[in-house]
Amino acid sequence: MSNKDKKLEHTSALQQNNVDPDMRAKPGLLIHKIVCYVVLIFFSILCLFFFYILVVNASRSHYDIMTGFSILPGGSFLTNLQNAVSNPTIPVLRGVLNSLIIAALTAILSIYFSAMTAYAIHVYDFKGKKFMFNFILLIMTIPTQISALGFFSMCTDWGLRDSYVPLIVPAIAAPSVFFFMIQYMKSSLPLDIVEAARIDGSGEFRTFNTIVLPMLKPALAVQAIFSFVTSWNNYFIPSLIIDTSTKKTMPIMIAQLRSADFLKFDMGQVYMFIFIAIIPVVIVYFCLSKFIIAGVSLGGVKE
Repeated sequence: MSNKDKKLEHTSALQQNNVDPDMRAKPGLLIHKIVCYVVLIFFSILCLFFFYILVVNASRSHYDIMTGFSILPGGSFLTNLQNAVSNPTIPVLRGVLNSLIIAALTAILSIYFSAMTAYAIHVYDFKGKKFMFNFILLIMTIPTQISALGFFSMCTDWGLRDSYVPLIVPAIAAPSVFFFMIQYMKSSLPLDIVEAARIDGSGEFRTFNTIVLPMLKPALAVQAIFSFVTSWNNYFIPSLIIDTSTKKTMPIMIAQLRSADFLKFDMGQVYMFIFIAIIPVVIVYFCLSKFIIAGVSLGGVKE
């Protein structure tokens, strides 16, 4: 065999060694992708299926719903909507406005002050720093129901019953939001940026509001969604505090409609109330989701 033939054989062997591992990996990689897509499609359909059934039942009359399950929408959507909006005992539009005010203010206060607290513990070194961090985490483990009686008595003594103050102001102390923020800061907020801002003469509040908060947009958006949804779906505390019918939130109104007299009970209205209650949550998610997606590619320090 000539030297030329040996070189060609050696070259072909090298090419074969370089290609074969990729070729052998392609079938396994393809199967892995197929399995992942099948699982994701299944869970997506499963999540959207119940929302679709809600829309279907909101478009059916009470008697149609009582007959059984249906995959096709009915023709009573506008009728159910009109009955829900014009219900004299349960002002649904007022309930949406009340829940929107409470949930929006709760989300804003919780993410701002929790981010400020996390910033202080993350950036500054002071005595009792670890104790404060552990104490906040300890509060996170205490269920709301344990302190509900004392909270109710305090609101009664202070004359805060039947107002939105006890539902909004306590949102400043949000241990779960604080924990998420400080974990995000540890991975995405270099202390060099804070030091550079101080050298340039920026004050602490200006540094936090104009430099740190824009860097925390993904975390703020995620926690804003969670805080908004949690406050929007909150039934326990508002049911203890709020007495006036025009101040009640959507979960309380839906519960009142569900507990109505059997002869006057309308399942079409119940599903329409739930459908109306979901719309603001969906809108908030779509408005904030772009910040989550855009924030993935953002970095504090650019090389």
